[in-house]
Amino acid sequence: MLADYLGSDQDPYYEARKAMLRDQLIARGIADPLVLRAMGRVPRHLFVQPGYEAQAYADHPLPIGEGQTISQPYVVALMTETIAVQASGRVLEIGTGSGYQAAVLAELADAVYSVEIKEELAILAQANLAQAGFGNVRVKHDDGYYGWEEHAPFAAIVVTCAANHISPYLLEQLEDGGRLVIPLGDTATFQTLTCVEKNGDELTVTQITSVSFVPMTGEAMS
Repeated sequence: MLADYLGSDQDPYYEARKAMLRDQLIARGIADPLVLRAMGRVPRHLFVQPGYEAQAYADHPLPIGEGQTISQPYVVALMTETIAVQASGRVLEIGTGSGYQAAVLAELADAVYSVEIKEELAILAQANLAQAGFGNVRVKHDDGYYGWEEHAPFAAIVVTCAANHISPYLLEQLEDGGRLVIPLGDTATFQTLTCVEKNGDELTVTQITSVSFVPMTGEAMS
């Protein structure tokens, strides 16, 4: 039942989250109950710009400032389901944005480390995550191209910005058996959501679907 994936039915956004689960996620094939529960319980309205709360659970991206966006719920759920987060694992996110994807990951993982290149967004994300009660997420203002070596290896890595190649630093910080998901392709137009699974020295690459993300900046652009 949908109610199993949701919080209190007294929440003013309860029906919006219920519709999101039913019409955007389950209807499109998101089936992992842990992912559905995370999506149903994270207060997405706390991670959008003031004035956009009524659209928080709608089926489209929303602006969050600094020329960046919060991805539509389905894409967040798809990326989360793809990496198959384990409860005991550490997850690295590249591109914190407003903190929403990190919050969803924090519902599933033991610890989430997120890197944001725009200082204003890193500060915003920290405030949003604190307000929502996510104490197992650490945010750093830095160039995510280099990952976060101090806390590697990671069981999973989620890149929430488009790149035309995968950073070798991220592959190095991915643990054996781990998965990395990234929008890969032309950063100015469309990309292919791509999953890379690391098994020793071999990489298994799976192309999932077409997406459109804002480009990764910093070293990735050089």
